[in-house]
Amino acid sequence: MAGYSRLMERDEVGTLKALTAHREVMDRLITEHGGRIANTAGDSVLAEFPSAVDAVQCAMAVQEALVQANQGTPEERRLQFRIGVHVGDVMVRAGDLLGDGVNIAARLESLADPGGLCISEATYGYVRKTLPHAFEDLGPQTVKNIEEPVRAFVLKATAVIPAGQEQAKPLPLPDKPSIAVLPLRNMSGGPEQDYLADGLTEEIVAALSRFRSLFVIAYSSTATYKGKAVDVRQVSRELGVRYVLEGSVRRVANRLRIIAQLIDATTGSHIWTDRYDGDVTDLFDLQDRVTEAIVGALEPTITLSEIEWAKRKRPDSLDAYGCVMRALPAVWSQDPHKKAEGLRLAEQAMDLDPTYALSKALAAWCYAQRVMSMTTSDPSTTRTRALQLAREAASLDSNDPLVLTVLSAAYNLIGQVALGLAAVEKALTLDPNSAWAWLRSGWSNTYMRRYDTAIEHFQRAMRLSPLDPMRFSALIGIGAAYLAKDQWDEAARWIEKGLCEKPDAAWGYRLLIAAYAAADRLEEAKQAAARFLEAYPDMTVSKAIEVTPPSSPLRGRIAAGLRKAGLPE
Repeated sequence: MAGYSRLMERDEVGTLKALTAHREVMDRLITEHGGRIANTAGDSVLAEFPSAVDAVQCAMAVQEALVQANQGTPEERRLQFRIGVHVGDVMVRAGDLLGDGVNIAARLESLADPGGLCISEATYGYVRKTLPHAFEDLGPQTVKNIEEPVRAFVLKATAVIPAGQEQAKPLPLPDKPSIAVLPLRNMSGGPEQDYLADGLTEEIVAALSRFRSLFVIAYSSTATYKGKAVDVRQVSRELGVRYVLEGSVRRVANRLRIIAQLIDATTGSHIWTDRYDGDVTDLFDLQDRVTEAIVGALEPTITLSEIEWAKRKRPDSLDAYGCVMRALPAVWSQDPHKKAEGLRLAEQAMDLDPTYALSKALAAWCYAQRVMSMTTSDPSTTRTRALQLAREAASLDSNDPLVLTVLSAAYNLIGQVALGLAAVEKALTLDPNSAWAWLRSGWSNTYMRRYDTAIEHFQRAMRLSPLDPMRFSALIGIGAAYLAKDQWDEAARWIEKGLCEKPDAAWGYRLLIAAYAAADRLEEAKQAAARFLEAYPDMTVSKAIEVTPPSSPLRGRIAAGLRKAGLPE
């Protein structure tokens, strides 16, 4: 079961009741397909079948039945299961099943999406011609406690939708050329070279984003497809784009080869394919050539001089560039340990190249995040360090949208919200496709009491990056704007959505407490306060207010809500 602990924490009695009902459905279908239940443990079921075909047919029937059972249930309360199927030897002991065959099936289950199915290559060999279902090849997967990689196949999402039920409505195409750049595949043979492929992908997205005539999906959304075999038409539906760029990077010694292809994702037809070779020292030149080719295929009217303007200021040190590319995923994480590693890499890049603005901007964001997420013991000193680094980055490159967006966040932290808004507005002028800039603009406009504009900008951020790991912040931000508008139940609804997507974003509970308390939902406010104190055992009203921007219209509402919920002063 996906999200078992979260659902149990939220509603233990209701979750157990729903789990029992779902188990009755599963038990019946397992029996109908000739299976035997060998073991059940809490939220899991282990079963064996006389054939691979029976097992996969049963898994399909279970997922379809559970979709029907979940109808009418709010999305955040739905019970969903991942299913893994493997063909292999097992040992039977007192009716239970043991051995590598069971272990592999369990690891395959962890690779499946909630509501989905993942099977091994051995299983696929039996069902590929027998069952009318489409599977996607994930390739060899390294899984825990299994010595050899396991080749895995996942059932395409469209196959689990019951007859008569429509697929999720595709996002509409924008009124300008739209593109998603999928993560370039690392073909170099070692994961230590992933940063090259990831860095090139990030830089191509950044360069394309500068063109106001294009609608470019943020890299943080397309990164969710990394390592997966995906149908570009599915990408088109999920992200709402017409074009998809995909390709690969191969490094042999100091030589690089980039292969890229541009696809009309609405039809699956190829527009162009090309290959680019060069030395590692030509990394940025290769990136520019790829970008020029993409833009040339999409918008023939865009001139080379505009492409030249779109290039970022590059570091003098490729080692500094490598540190920053390795830092980026950690910087966006909510895990304190990963964020600490991101800060270490950003500061290492600063040491290697003191003129590289992006490294200082990322370090500034790490410090700002410590204040906003209440994970620093000295908010005043941390806030000052964030602002110092942001200003240094802006002095090095005042035309980099990412640098300006970080500067905006730092200004907001110290209460200079007008300066923060000016910085993020300039960032959006330079890069109208920056989902993160739209997100920070939403918060800036909330602090400036422009609540309807704030909500519009949060929604724009989510449209530009539908699968963004920071999407939860936009959801909470919409809730914050409604809280400031004194629409308390609506505020609580949006903040709940954000916390459901990111349960460890515990800082959001102070806003949820305020919304509940203002709406006289005191029991729910006290429950939210209990979760807040679990994350921050020493939290007080004064500490929570200290990390809220000084001029924020939310300060008074948060303080009143926390007091009403019983937090100490």
